[in-house]
Amino acid sequence: MKANAPAIGAALCLWAVAVHAQTDEIQVYDAGIAPVGAFNLTLHDNYTFSGAKTSAFPGGLVPDHTLNGVPEWAYGVTDWFEAGLYLPLYSIASNSGAQFDGFKLRALFVTPDAKDKSFFYGVNFEFSYNARHWDENRYTSEIRPIVGWRFGPIDLIVNPILDNSWKGFAALDFAPATRLAYNIGKDWAVAAEEYDDFGPLRRFLPGDRQSHQLFAVVNYAGAPVTIEAGLGFGLTPASDKLVMKLILSKDLD
Repeated sequence: MKANAPAIGAALCLWAVAVHAQTDEIQVYDAGIAPVGAFNLTLHDNYTFSGAKTSAFPGGLVPDHTLNGVPEWAYGVTDWFEAGLYLPLYSIASNSGAQFDGFKLRALFVTPDAKDKSFFYGVNFEFSYNARHWDENRYTSEIRPIVGWRFGPIDLIVNPILDNSWKGFAALDFAPATRLAYNIGKDWAVAAEEYDDFGPLRRFLPGDRQSHQLFAVVNYAGAPVTIEAGLGFGLTPASDKLVMKLILSKDLD
């Protein structure tokens, strides 16, 4: 039994990372991008009112009562390609105060004019440099396919995300995000969004160790700033119990 203790400890640590990892961005991508030749600035913030009270790894941030956020700078290169930079990633953590968490580069490829189509798709690639308190892996990336349908005023969008720690295909982490929205006129929408983390592809985590959060969301898409606000509720013991998100976005002239 003693000989297996290190292996058991390592497995428990990996489980914890999968379900309690911090995040700077809580959003379902809808294949929308900045106009060609224009910059966009999006401010992401999320605050955990009730969450895990221990860090996922030694020296990591404690989710409970922690604010995470990042400005996202984007540029419309073509009508199907947007380049982005997340800088600076930051946290005001309950266990360590204000922290710089790293930065990310993004390349987003989509069907042109996705907002006007009944079926749309795309894929987003992100490449991250992480501070040690943010992620145990210094370098990580994300592969985010985007598939969406519009049925009159109703949108159904799925992002079957794979998080990559560069440890092989089997170690890819499956963390899908889904959005079901009802559009109230041109500028307003209400939505239910679910954010899940099933764990590594080699073997999903047991159900009680998976993270599943359901968000109630309101969107405003008018001038001068688009707003997305939501309140998320944990559905499993491993999920943070109550999280608020706020996203503000504006095309820059």
